Amino acid sequence: MLKYQITAIVSLLVWSVFSQEISKDSVTDYYVRFEGDSILRSSIELDEVFIFSKLEFADRREKLRYYILRRKTLKVYPYAKLAAERLVELNDSLDKIKKRRHKKRYTKKVQKYIEGEFAEELKKLTRTEGQILIKLIYRQTGKTAFSLVKELRSGWRAFWYNTTAKAFKISIKEEFHPEYIHEDYLIEDILQRAFAAEKLERQKSVLDYDYALLSNKWKNTSSPKKE
Repeated sequence: MLKYQITAIVSLLVWSVFSQEISKDSVTDYYVRFEGDSILRSSIELDEVFIFSKLEFADRREKLRYYILRRKTLKVYPYAKLAAERLVELNDSLDKIKKRRHKKRYTKKVQKYIEGEFAEELKKLTRTEGQILIKLIYRQTGKTAFSLVKELRSGWRAFWYNTTAKAFKISIKEEFHPEYIHEDYLIEDILQRAFAAEKLERQKSVLDYDYALLSNKWKNTSSPKKE
């Protein structure tokens, strides 16, 4: 039951938002970042470069928890990235369709396509993987799964999804806040390290936070500890 709920929720997220705008950052000045310090380069465009400190753990248990989180995050991130990309594609296409009934017909076709594309894989996710996916979709879109479902369906349908998900310890109202939730910061740290190592294809978050500043804030925080 849980697996079908996750699949239904994510499928709705990918095709339901007609007015969602995932903006690209406009850059006028370019920086190279080194854990909070910035060096201005005004003439050439450079990607952000981070110097990662070595992860240190208080004990074996903390180390194990971190690597489990990393494995799950790396597994579900591609689905969140795909969801964000499909939302952009959907919005671009709908902007060119004038008639309401034609938009409705088009979204149904997109829904069937997306369900066939990765629904079976989503059914294989565990509870914790499903919750991380919900967080990452918020990272990529700036909206909770609950609000996205509510935009498509009625408030009652969103309530039903949320209530059912709670029974399986998954909240579709979950947001992503690495600035004050330590586990969310660890997820962001995992992503940034994977981007740098080219294990994952980078996709910027639509949320307003600075990873270098977050690293400075959390570097003295345990579970795991970074120095």
